[in-house]
Amino acid sequence: MVKRPETQHGGAFSEPSSVEQEEQDERHFFAEQPAEKPHAQQRATAALQAAAGSHYHGHRDRLRNRFRERGADSLADYEILELMLFRLIPRRDTKPIAKALLDRFGSLAGVFGAPAELLQEVSGIGEAVATDLKLISALAQRSLKSTLKERPILASWSSVIDYCTAAMAHETREQFRILFLDKRNKLIADEIQGIGTVDHTPVYPREVVKRALDLSATAIILVHNHPSGDPTPSRADIDMTQTIINSAKPLGITVHDHIIIGKDGHVSFRGLRLI
Repeated sequence: MVKRPETQHGGAFSEPSSVEQEEQDERHFFAEQPAEKPHAQQRATAALQAAAGSHYHGHRDRLRNRFRERGADSLADYEILELMLFRLIPRRDTKPIAKALLDRFGSLAGVFGAPAELLQEVSGIGEAVATDLKLISALAQRSLKSTLKERPILASWSSVIDYCTAAMAHETREQFRILFLDKRNKLIADEIQGIGTVDHTPVYPREVVKRALDLSATAIILVHNHPSGDPTPSRADIDMTQTIINSAKPLGITVHDHIIIGKDGHVSFRGLRLI
C-alpha cells in the first residue's frame, strides 16, 4: 500500500488537506501530458507529409504520362520546367519552385541564362540544382552551336540567331563575340573577344582583324549583347562597326553583319542597312 505524502505545518507533519491533495493530483496530471503530446504531433505531421507526398507523386506521374503521350507542346512552360526539376529535386513539390523561377526570370530562356548565384536566390534552388540548370543550358548551347558547323552560316541564319540569343541574351554584362568563317562561309571559330560592363565593351579593330588573319578567316560576323534588353544600336556601335569594316576590307576580310542581341529581340545591321 502506497502512503500519501504528508505536509508539514509548523514543524509537525500532518495529512494533506483535500484542497492540497487536489492540487497535487492536478500537478501530476498536467506534468504527465507533454510526454504524450509530441507523439501525437509526430503522427499528425507524418500523416500530412504522407498526404502531400502522395499528392505530388501522383501529379508527377500524370505530368510524365502527358509528356510521353502528347509531347512537350501539351505542357505549359512552368510544367516542362517542373518536369525537369523532378529529377533534380526528388523529394519536394517542384511546381511552386518552377513558377517562382519563371516569375523571377521571366521565361525559360531567362531561367537557363541566369547566373548561378541569382538562381540560388530562389527558394528551393541550392548550389547543386543551380549548377545542374547551368549544365543543361550549356548542353543546349552546344547543341545549337553544332548545327552552325554543319552547313554554311548564311544558309542557316535562324540558327545563328537562336545560338547567339541562347548564349548572350541574358548575360548581365556586355560581351563582344565574333564568328569567324572560311571561304565557304562555314564556321571556323566562335570566340568572345571582350567582356565589359552593363553598357560598354572595349573593342579593338586591329585585334579583330589580326585574329581573323590568324585563323585564315575570309569573313566574320560581329555579335554583342545589350544587357538592358533593348537591342537598338548606339552611335558608338555604328562607328565601331564601320571602323572594323574599313580595317578588314583591304585584307580581303568581309564583315557579313553585326548582330545586337537583347532580351527583347535582336537587330541586324545589314537588316537596318547600316552595312
